[in-house]
Amino acid sequence: MTTTTRHSSGPTHALEVAPVSPLTGLGGLLRLYGRISRRQIIIWVLAIGLSVAASVAAMKGVYPDQQALDARAALLENPSAVMMTGPAFALDHYTFWAMVANELLLYVLVAVAIMSILLMVRHTRAEEEAGRLELVRALPVGRSAPPTAALLLVALANAGVGVSVVLGLLVTGGPLVDSLAVGLATALTGMVFGGVAALTAQVTEHAGSASGLALGAAAVAFMVRGIGDVVDAQGSWLSWFSPFAWAQQTRLFVDLRWWPLAVTLAAILVLLGLAAVLSRRRDVGAGLRPAAHGPATATRSLPDPAGLAVRLVTPMMVAWAVGLFLFAIAFGSLANSLQDMVSEIPAVGDMVPLDLDDLTTSFAAYVLQMLAIGPLGLIVAGILRLRTEEQEGRLAGILMAGSSRTSTAVRWVLVVALSTTVVQLLLGLGLGIGLLQATGETSWLAVMPLAALASLPAIALAGAVTVALYGLRLRLAGVAWLLVIWAAIDTFLGDLLDLPDVVRSISPLRHVPLVPDADLDVSALAGMSVLAVLLVLVGLWGLRRRDLAAG
Repeated sequence: MTTTTRHSSGPTHALEVAPVSPLTGLGGLLRLYGRISRRQIIIWVLAIGLSVAASVAAMKGVYPDQQALDARAALLENPSAVMMTGPAFALDHYTFWAMVANELLLYVLVAVAIMSILLMVRHTRAEEEAGRLELVRALPVGRSAPPTAALLLVALANAGVGVSVVLGLLVTGGPLVDSLAVGLATALTGMVFGGVAALTAQVTEHAGSASGLALGAAAVAFMVRGIGDVVDAQGSWLSWFSPFAWAQQTRLFVDLRWWPLAVTLAAILVLLGLAAVLSRRRDVGAGLRPAAHGPATATRSLPDPAGLAVRLVTPMMVAWAVGLFLFAIAFGSLANSLQDMVSEIPAVGDMVPLDLDDLTTSFAAYVLQMLAIGPLGLIVAGILRLRTEEQEGRLAGILMAGSSRTSTAVRWVLVVALSTTVVQLLLGLGLGIGLLQATGETSWLAVMPLAALASLPAIALAGAVTVALYGLRLRLAGVAWLLVIWAAIDTFLGDLLDLPDVVRSISPLRHVPLVPDADLDVSALAGMSVLAVLLVLVGLWGLRRRDLAAG
C-alpha cells in the first residue's frame, strides 16, 4: 500500500528570514550605540567647544598688542615651550591667531584623540569582552554592522567636536577659512586615533588593554612630535611621524595649506582597512595576541582585596606618573624665560597668579597646582575601577572569598590613595628637576616635593566624593568626574574669566595655598581632610546598605 504525502501550502511556524548582508542591522545598532554614549559625546563636544571660545576670549585680554605677542613669540626660543605647544611659524610677524593655533591646537587634538579612543574601544572590544556582541550577532545582524556602527558613531562625535571648535573660533572673531580648517583637522585627527583604537581592539581580548595600547600610541605620537619640533622649530622630518604634526603642519592662520590633511586621511583609511582585515583573522571575543597564561598559583597578596587593587591599578598609575613627571620637568625648565615675558606682557598676571617680586617661586607654585589635576583624576579613576569590578560581577567573587564589603572598599581606597600620593611626590620632584635645570639651584629638589604634599587633602577630598557617590548609588559614581573637570576649568581659566569666588570654591584645589610662594594654611587643609573622612564613612555606610550589581 502506497501512502501519498501532501505538502500543505498554508503558513507554518518557521520564521522566514531574509538573506543577511554584511551591513544588515546597521541603523539599529547605530541608534543603540548613540543612545548608550549620547551623554559622553555631548559633554565632550560642549566642553571642547566652550573651552576653545573661552580660551580665545581670555587670550585677547592677555595679548592686547604686538609687543605682547612678540614677547610670547620669544618664549618659543625655549625648547620646552616648543615641546608643549608645537611648531613656531611666523615668529618674525607673530599674529594673534598664529599664537592661538600654537597655544591651543595641540591640546584640542589631544582631547579629541582621547575621546575617539575611549568611544571606539567602548563599542568594539568592550562589547566583545562583555559577551554582548555574541548575543547581537545571534540576531539577523551582518558581520560588519557592529564595527561599522562603532566607526560611524566615532565619526559623528568627531564631526560634532569639529563643528564646536569652528563655532568657538568664529564667535571670537576667527577668520572663516582657517577656522574651518581647524575644525576639519581636529575631526580628522580624532579619526586617526579612532582607527588606532580599532586596530588595538583586534590585538588584545581585553578592553582595558586595548585602550591602554591606543592611549600609549597617542603618548608616543605626542613625544615624537615634540622631539621633532625641538630639532627644528618649524617641524623636522621626525615630526611627520606623528598624527598631531599633520594637523599642525597645515600652518593654520599663517600660511594655510591643505595637503597635510591628505596624509591624515590616508592614515585613517590604512588603519581602518588593516583593522578590518585583522578582524576576519580571529574569533569573536578573542584577540590576535592570545592572553598570557598566568602562574599556576597566585601570590599570597593577590587573593587579598588590597593585592588585587595593586595588580589592577598600578599599570595605570605608572603610565600616568611617567607622563606627568616628564611634563613637570618641561614646565619647570620654562622658569628662566619668565622675566622677559612678564616685563613685556603685564596682563599675564591675569592669566597666571604670579608674584612679580619672586617670579620663579610663584610660577613653580602655580604649575604644581595645575599639574595636581592629574593625580586628582587618577584617584577618581582608581576608585571607579572598583565600580567596574562590581558591574562585571567580580566583586561578588571577592566577597564570597570571605572579605566584607567595608574591608574590601577600605583596602581598595587605601591602595589608590597611596599610589596617588607617590604620583604627586613625583610631580614635585620632576618640577624641582626642571627648576634646577633653569636656575641651577639644588634647593628646588627638596622644596617642590614637600610643597606637593599640600595638595594631598584636596586630592583625598576628590577621592572621598567618589567613594560617597559610589557607595550611595552605583550610577552616581561617574558624577565624580564633573568635579575633576571643574577643577581643571577653574585652575586654567578661573582668573581669566573672573569667575565668582562662590563658584570657584567648588574646586578642591581652590582651597590649597600656592606653596612655596604662599604661607601654608593648615586650617583649610585640615578642613578638607576631615570632610574627606566623613564622605568616606558615608560611602561605606551606603555600600553596606545597598544591593550589589548583578554583573
